[in-house]
Amino acid sequence: MPSNRIHYLGAVALVVTVGLAATSGAASAPATGSGLAANSAQASAKIAFVSYRGGGPANHGTVYVVNADGSGQRRLARHVRDFPPAWSPDGRKLAFVRDVGANSEVYVVNADGSGERRLTRNPAGGGFPAWSPDGRKIAFVRGVGGNGEVYVMNADGSGQRNLTRNPADDWFSAWSPDGRKIAFVRGVGGNGEVYVMNADGSGQRNLTRNPADDWFSAWSPDGRKIAFVRSGRCWVCPANDKLYVMNADGSGQRRLARNARGGAVPPSRPSPVSWSPDGRRIAFARGLRPNPKTARFHVRMEVYVMNADGSGQRRLAYGAQPLWSPDGQRIAFVRSGRLVGGLYVMNADGSGQRRLARNARGGAAWSPGPKK
Repeated sequence: MPSNRIHYLGAVALVVTVGLAATSGAASAPATGSGLAANSAQASAKIAFVSYRGGGPANHGTVYVVNADGSGQRRLARHVRDFPPAWSPDGRKLAFVRDVGANSEVYVVNADGSGERRLTRNPAGGGFPAWSPDGRKIAFVRGVGGNGEVYVMNADGSGQRNLTRNPADDWFSAWSPDGRKIAFVRGVGGNGEVYVMNADGSGQRNLTRNPADDWFSAWSPDGRKIAFVRSGRCWVCPANDKLYVMNADGSGQRRLARNARGGAVPPSRPSPVSWSPDGRRIAFARGLRPNPKTARFHVRMEVYVMNADGSGQRRLAYGAQPLWSPDGQRIAFVRSGRLVGGLYVMNADGSGQRRLARNARGGAAWSPGPKK
């Protein structure tokens, strides 16, 4: 997709989350549902997010971590982009993006806020860090001559290498669960297409081949399928964003849902679509315009879940950017609005909705669950 669309997404994100910047303070709102049952998994789970509390450029935020029960909210870093940090697979570190002058760079920090370290140092900058499943590498996007390229580096920042090397824009890298492949989005003739390549950059292949924009790919937990968002000619219109799924080789493309917002929500993760850990359900955000005369950016965002085949669609909450917890019992999401905006968590059936933090923007990242 054209790079100007990527820049434009940031402006759209501000419109969608405009109410968040006006609120300040730690999480204090009471639960809106029956509450979450206390258990050891909830006590140990953590959620990383980006908070914006004013006092700086509009696209600057602060990395925070909070326990899944709302306790222990702690600031880890200052002045990052709108994108939330990415946990390392072992849960010990987080990668995030920070503005350095007019440039953006990838950093890592320990989960307790210590050991902050800058990994990239390049005039072209970097963004969208994604850890490999084994935690040894980080994929990221670097602008090269005004063109986005997918890079990979070792987890300590060494060995940085351009994987895509293409005159088209390449963005939003997502590792396959086995770490052997990387899905990404390439702008082909002004049109976004979902591609896949081997982890070393070889074997690049266009999976979608459609005149509509295809982007935000998300692998199923077993690596057999990829969910993605397809946008029509009006890429910010809610009726034109549709959620699709396909086999990992690009075959069997099938529409699962309409109004699945891809373009007008902050691109805080490689995809606004979240698979449940068992691969049986998908959570996504749907944009519903309540009044035809309303400005096109004033869209009510709602969190839905459905079965992986598209059946059983059910509305759970007002909000966006849903993300399943590693144990599959809860869903974190972000809600906009001056009074009710912030980071929320709820049970997987929509009950027990509770605000954990105010001012959260973009999305959330759960700490990894225990290895099975």
